Amino acid sequence: MLSNKEKMLIAEIWESLTPVAEEIGADALLRMFACFPGSKTYFSHLDISRGSPHLLSHGKKIVLALAEGSKDISQLTVTLTPLQIMHAYQLRIDPTNFKLLSHCMLVALSCHMRDDFTAVAHAAMDKYLSAFAAVLSEKYR
Repeated sequence: MLSNKEKMLIAEIWESLTPVAEEIGADALLRMFACFPGSKTYFSHLDISRGSPHLLSHGKKIVLALAEGSKDISQLTVTLTPLQIMHAYQLRIDPTNFKLLSHCMLVALSCHMRDDFTAVAHAAMDKYLSAFAAVLSEKYR
């Protein structure tokens, strides 16, 4: 799936992005809400407008989870077990939303990283985000 070189690249990218985790996460969420309005269903009790504390907080949580998972991608299932359980059994999030957010995250990363988001970085990140979404969806089966 991911080569060692790609794993290192992904870990480096997420490590460099943790200082702006709120910004990138919120951007990806806003893109998902705009393009896929049905995804807002799970956030009806929160203020998800641009710049809101709820949006920034959740965006940061997402980016930090992605960064944590990238530290040892071979252990992604173990790392994400608490999130799997929470999203599947407590929040009951439609797993399709993980794929939608992955695509929106790629766009947010491209906008933020600009020229540093090379074709190689894009391909590696796409693989990683797909794996991340698949692992989060495992408890639904």
